Amino acid sequence: MPILVVLLVAGVVEIAVLIALGTVIGLLPTLGLLVAAAALGTWLLRREGRRTLQEFRDAARQRRAPDRELSDGVLIAAGGLLIILPGFVSDICGLICLFPPTRALLRTRILRAAERRSQQVQDQMWLHVQRAHRDRGATAPGSDVIDGEVVSVTEDDAAAPRSGPELLPPQRSAQAGYPDEQPRR
Repeated sequence: MPILVVLLVAGVVEIAVLIALGTVIGLLPTLGLLVAAAALGTWLLRREGRRTLQEFRDAARQRRAPDRELSDGVLIAAGGLLIILPGFVSDICGLICLFPPTRALLRTRILRAAERRSQQVQDQMWLHVQRAHRDRGATAPGSDVIDGEVVSVTEDDAAAPRSGPELLPPQRSAQAGYPDEQPRR
């Protein structure tokens, strides 16, 4: 629902700006500015898209993580989408995403926000694990506590003849206890 409200507000703002600009400079100059902004945006989209794709290929050849290139690609795609939409406000926002200096500022802010969010998720997971250990009565992580079952074998069970294969504890495979020998049956 909030996205619909944002789209509705954006549409109203775009129409208001078009009407205001049209009354100040006239209809034909307003349409000329829309066409010029779209042409500039298309040219920037192609140029920056090719440049980012080449940088991505270079990063792959050098076997380094293409973090910057991927975030640039996302911002360029968003800028292209905003340029396609009619209106001056969306064109300005699209051009901001397409110009390399302003895109670098946006990229930095996006990466910082992503790092903060990642840290919050890690902190929440750590707290969840700590609560789970506390609720189970376990000790702190990293201690020498092993979860398992205690199986009691009496002398009567040991003396009784068995039919079938000998069963090993569930923690061990048949060859784990006897690496140099054949498994016992």
